[in-house]
Amino acid sequence: MVEQFRKKSPEEILQSISKMHRGRLKIILGAVSGSGKTFHLLMEGQSLKRKGIDVVIAGTGEAIHPKLAQKREGLEQIPSIEWNHLGGVRHDLDVEALIVRDPEVVLVDGLACRNRPNAPRLTRFEDVQTLLNHNISVITTVNIYELSGMKEMAERLTKIEVQIQQCVPEDTLAQADEVKLLDVTPEAILKRLQDDESNPTRIKHPLLQKDNLHVLRELALRFVATGVNEDLEEYREKHGMVGASGATERILVSAQYHWNGSILVRRGQQVAKRLGGELLVVCFRPASKQLTKEEATFKRAMMKLVDKVGGVFDEQTLQWDQDVAGELVAYAMDNNVTRIVMGQSKRTRWEEIWYGSIVHKILRQTKNIDILIVADRSKRDGERVMPTKRRETAPFNPYRRLSEAEMEQEIGKIRRGTLKVYVGAAPGVGKTYTMLREGNELAQNGIDVVIGLLETHGRKETSEQVGHLPLLPRKRIPYKNVTLEEMDTDEIIRRNPEVVLVDELAHTNVWGSQLEKRYQDVERILDAGISVISTMNIQHLESLNDSVEQITGIRVRETVPDHILHQADEVELIDISPKALRQRMREGNIYAMEKMEQSLTHFFKTGNLIALRELALREVADDVDERLEAWERRTLRGPWRQQEVIFVCVNLRADSERLIRRGFRIAYRLKASWHAAYVQDHEPLTDEERTQLEKLKKLTERLGGRFEKYEAASKRKVFTKLVLHMNEKNTTQVVIGQSARTRWKEICGGSVIQRLLREVRHMDVLVVADHAPDTT
Repeated sequence: MVEQFRKKSPEEILQSISKMHRGRLKIILGAVSGSGKTFHLLMEGQSLKRKGIDVVIAGTGEAIHPKLAQKREGLEQIPSIEWNHLGGVRHDLDVEALIVRDPEVVLVDGLACRNRPNAPRLTRFEDVQTLLNHNISVITTVNIYELSGMKEMAERLTKIEVQIQQCVPEDTLAQADEVKLLDVTPEAILKRLQDDESNPTRIKHPLLQKDNLHVLRELALRFVATGVNEDLEEYREKHGMVGASGATERILVSAQYHWNGSILVRRGQQVAKRLGGELLVVCFRPASKQLTKEEATFKRAMMKLVDKVGGVFDEQTLQWDQDVAGELVAYAMDNNVTRIVMGQSKRTRWEEIWYGSIVHKILRQTKNIDILIVADRSKRDGERVMPTKRRETAPFNPYRRLSEAEMEQEIGKIRRGTLKVYVGAAPGVGKTYTMLREGNELAQNGIDVVIGLLETHGRKETSEQVGHLPLLPRKRIPYKNVTLEEMDTDEIIRRNPEVVLVDELAHTNVWGSQLEKRYQDVERILDAGISVISTMNIQHLESLNDSVEQITGIRVRETVPDHILHQADEVELIDISPKALRQRMREGNIYAMEKMEQSLTHFFKTGNLIALRELALREVADDVDERLEAWERRTLRGPWRQQEVIFVCVNLRADSERLIRRGFRIAYRLKASWHAAYVQDHEPLTDEERTQLEKLKKLTERLGGRFEKYEAASKRKVFTKLVLHMNEKNTTQVVIGQSARTRWKEICGGSVIQRLLREVRHMDVLVVADHAPDTT
């Protein structure tokens, strides 16, 4: 908070003044051509014009797609400079004419263009910079592979040479005042291309094949997420917020110059890739000690490996009076680390009692960093063991007849409706607006579309999008002295449309409804063969409940199980910058004006919105990657190493729900089976404990895991029972919570974590920290 009271330097004052005389740059980013960037560009222009802003179009010819012609009506066009290139006509911006016309905003479709040979400036990007310097704002469009650096990556991932006029600098998005990612599913893009009669050969372009569209979409999502993460770190640093934000993973490997260093780096790399996070590797060594020849060799090999896997290597020296655990925690906190990866301790139990456990020292000093202790397989597999490769599953035999149960399952899939979900980072991003617009487009193409449930929240722009779509009446449910309304699922099924629009998927139904949650109604509608388009915010995803609380300080009560989103046929992100969203809030376009000030200072704080935006971008990117991997195609995260089995140890403490969610997210990312287990000793459970146990069981089953309850003759046998079942299930990773015991109790009664690490050295052990919500 010191920053806001610091006096600005003369240079900073001049810079702020110069910004006042410079136009704003907004970029609409898409994965590929055909994702709808031009359509949204024209929509932005029409929206600004309705608000009294002077808007013009530049850099395009008169010829335009029929579907875009209506969106361009009423917008003034500044004639472009036409020139011939390889038998075709290209259009350059007439910058001088635009400066003379001096509009407030210029719409420029296509930023990555090279100008004619005799032009005063080489590229369109330079033209746009000139307009900005003349205090003319620009809204423009670009594809992810048109950014310098991203072109090479796109070519490497798709194995296709990308033909474009001109790349724009990689830092173009960083220079922009606002970046809007236009996320569109490959299915939607391919449908548009199939319907485009004006260019029937375009769909045959290899870059527009379905798997390549998935790859480019994920690349765009992750690229924007990285930029948002940088904004978030800058915001948190400026406001004195320390530690991880909860929006992204950052993995730190603590290794020594030893034979197992490469194993830890590889394991850290695999975890970072599967969780979509960054990889850091650090080695602490005594300042007074010189490296041996062997250690120097291991250091060179480790640095080479870290560079190869895309990580960042660092070496830190320790003075004689510095504690390695304390220094490691400080380093992790400074670098916003979410998980530390380290090897098994070589100390005996008596040495740990006397000197203390490094793991416990780390956990006692931080509440926000998990620790993954990597299995020690050296006794079984030898010292230079490397992670095993992924097991090959038995190939599908097309000649094997399906069983009756398999046949029924396949028929059910065929009959089931299609589910599409629009996801947003927060309320007001435009999910319902987009859902209604798509509904109208489908209706115009002859599809029978109805609105099953709509929540406009008094937003005029949303209400106007209803158009001619029929809105089915809600079911009236008497409750005490009032009559409540809810979506009439029976009426939707009786009406039997082809598509139904259902807003707010995470909604809890009113008392007296047949089903508790709206997503359950949606599943029933899908089973009836009716397709559903729905909406939800990222904070309502069950497994992200703890991350959202860490970001916002608010525990979201209405959640949707992850499998609903994973089983959806299409998931599309509606992206908007935090600044633009807060402006919408101030204009009264999200909530009523009396709620505006409270919302802006609580949930809609800039820091919250940046973090939630990054969380949404990364979650949808992971969803894209999972779908690619389901086809056994190349992915950005790479393959996993082996068949994993996750075992979550729970007790009846409040943090056990968080352990279950963490276990699920790990299992889902690793394609693993997972179990949650509770062991009851000889003492009977109280009513409160039985309620908590049932709650844990339901949460596990809702997330697709298997909950098991074991019994032990005494408290001393609880640990033995857990280890027995871990081994029976061939567990590869154990998830356990941070111990609540004091240091003295651990010395007298022993540490559960230390004992577990000794008994299951052949398994990875993830110790989940006791996270405290960041409400700064």
